[in-house]
Amino acid sequence: MNTKPKVLVMGAGLVGLPIAKDLAKDKTFEVSIADLNHDRLKLANSFNISTFHHDLRHFNPADDWCSGFDYYINAVPGAMGFEVLNKLIQKGKPIVDIAFYPENPLALNESALKYGSCVICDMGVAPGMSHLLSGYASAQLDKTNNILIYVGGLPSERTQPWEYKAVFSPADVIEEYTRPARLIAYGRIVEKPALSDLEQLHFEGIGTLEAFNSDGLRSLITTLKADFMAEKTLRYPGHAAKVKLLRDSGFLNDKPLEDDPSGQSPLSFTQQILFKNWQLEAGEADFTVMRIIVEGIHSQEGRMRYTYELFDQYDSESETHSMARTTGYAATAALRLIHTGLWNKPGIHFPETIGQSEEAVRFMLEELSLRGIFYEENIQSLT
Repeated sequence: MNTKPKVLVMGAGLVGLPIAKDLAKDKTFEVSIADLNHDRLKLANSFNISTFHHDLRHFNPADDWCSGFDYYINAVPGAMGFEVLNKLIQKGKPIVDIAFYPENPLALNESALKYGSCVICDMGVAPGMSHLLSGYASAQLDKTNNILIYVGGLPSERTQPWEYKAVFSPADVIEEYTRPARLIAYGRIVEKPALSDLEQLHFEGIGTLEAFNSDGLRSLITTLKADFMAEKTLRYPGHAAKVKLLRDSGFLNDKPLEDDPSGQSPLSFTQQILFKNWQLEAGEADFTVMRIIVEGIHSQEGRMRYTYELFDQYDSESETHSMARTTGYAATAALRLIHTGLWNKPGIHFPETIGQSEEAVRFMLEELSLRGIFYEENIQSLT
C-alpha cells in the first residue's frame, strides 16, 4: 500500500517542472503536475511524474483530478496566480506559492484560516530567500537601519542586442520594468519609477553589473521596520537604457492605439518580438546572483552589518537553469519545512516571518546546500 504524501504542482514551466523533479527525486513524495502544455507534460512523464492536462485559469477546485493531495505548489504565471491560490486554499491543505502576482495575498488570510490551510507565499529566490534572510538578520538587531537587496538572473553568454534572456515568465519581466517601485525612505513608503537610481556594482567572478529600482520588496514594506529599504534588479551594463528607450517611446503601453483597427496594444506587439529574443533555450547556461545587506543596531555589539551572497550557475548534469534551481528548490525546501512540522500554522505566511525562527532558517539553508545552492553569510561589526 502506497502511503507517500501526495503533492500536486500547478504549472509545468521553467520553474514548476524542476520543482516536481526535485520532489520526485528523493522518493519521499508521490508527485503530480498540471499544465495545458502537452510537451511539458510529456517531459514530466519521462521522470515518472503523473500529469494532468488542464487549463489552470479555469479549473474547479472541487474536481476529482485535483483532489486527494496532501500538499500543493502554485507555480503558475503571475497573471493568474492569485486566483489559482484562492481556489487551492479551499482544499484546506498546505500550499507553497511562487506565482508572484500583483495582488496582496493577505486578502486570502481569512479564507486560509477558515479552511485550515498553511500557505507560504512568495517562496522563491527573490522574493523568497531574500525576504527570509532579511527577516532573520533584522530579528538579530534591536533596530534595523537599512535593508538592500540586489538580485538578477542572467545568461552566461552576453549576446547583443539585449544581453538578456528571460529566466522566468517574460510577461512578469516586462511588468518589472513598468510597475513603479515601492521602497522605504526615512521610514515611509515612497514610489519611484522602475529602472531608476541606476548604480554599478562589482561581483567576484562576474565583473560589473548595473542595478536599478524594481518593485520587489512586496510584503517586506509592511512586515519589517527599517529607515531605508529597497530591492534592485541586476543586469549587464546598458540594459536599463535600452528598456527605458522602449518604455519612454510608448512601446510598453498596454492601451490600444486609437487609429489601429486591429485593437492591438504596443505592449502586445513588443512582447511578440521580445519574447523571441529573450527565449532561454534548453541547455543554455545562466546564472543567478544576489547580495543582501542588512544594517542596524545591536544593544550590546553596536552597529552591525549582515551580508548574504549567492552565486549559482546552470547545472549541466540535471540540465536545470539556475533561476529554476534557486527559485524552485527554495519552494521545495519550504514544502519539506511544512512536512517536518517545523512550520504548519494555518494562514498566509511570508518568508520574512519564517526567518524569525533560526531553526527554520537553518533547515532551509541546509536543504538548499544539499542541492548545491549556497548562501555565504558575513557578519561585521561597524562600531
